[in-house]
Amino acid sequence: MQLNEIVPWGRTLDEYRSMFSLSETDLDLKILGCGDGPASFNAEMTKLGKSVVSIDPVYQFSAAQIEQRVRDTYDSIVSQVRQNASRYVWQTFRDADALGQARLNVMETFLSDYEAGKPAGRYLCQALPSLDFNDDQFELCLCSHLLFLYAEQLSLDFHMVSIQELLRVAIEVRIFPLIQLNCEPYPHLDVVLEELSRKGYSVQIEPVAYEFQKGGNKMLKICR
Repeated sequence: MQLNEIVPWGRTLDEYRSMFSLSETDLDLKILGCGDGPASFNAEMTKLGKSVVSIDPVYQFSAAQIEQRVRDTYDSIVSQVRQNASRYVWQTFRDADALGQARLNVMETFLSDYEAGKPAGRYLCQALPSLDFNDDQFELCLCSHLLFLYAEQLSLDFHMVSIQELLRVAIEVRIFPLIQLNCEPYPHLDVVLEELSRKGYSVQIEPVAYEFQKGGNKMLKICR
């Protein structure tokens, strides 16, 4: 895929559970969702009585504006997925159109919760590499489809500073996937792992049950 900018594209609670190998115990933690965009994760978790704060620059916009942005980018994304169908694992979704419809359904769930979630402090307009949270404010941070995925747009220095910032505000950080938009491995992963290990963090690459991009079935778990 060739995307000139990061676009809003959300995922469900079930997908988060698979992408990050979330246990029932994990779901009870105080969670920060980094780059959640129009995901239904926060809305679904809130209905279950769980604690999630989602951050994304897109939350500066109204529900109507976010919906329009998703629909404006929809055809381009679905078309690119269709053209590159061989790069994806078609198990959860039948084809590109089924994927697109699923993403629109996710957006609708998000939008139904967004206006109530903003004043409640569950959807905050914040962006890496600097976050307005206290040290140790969260027990677990989940970063979905942002770091590593956009290797061409986000530098290695940005990645290192951002991961360090996430580790400041959360005791544990999980990042998924470890590949780029073109399904190639993130080229600087070894550098990231070495630097984090040098700083004394526990670093593990773990296989997960989720795979849509071929080869995108691992997450990085970093613990203080």
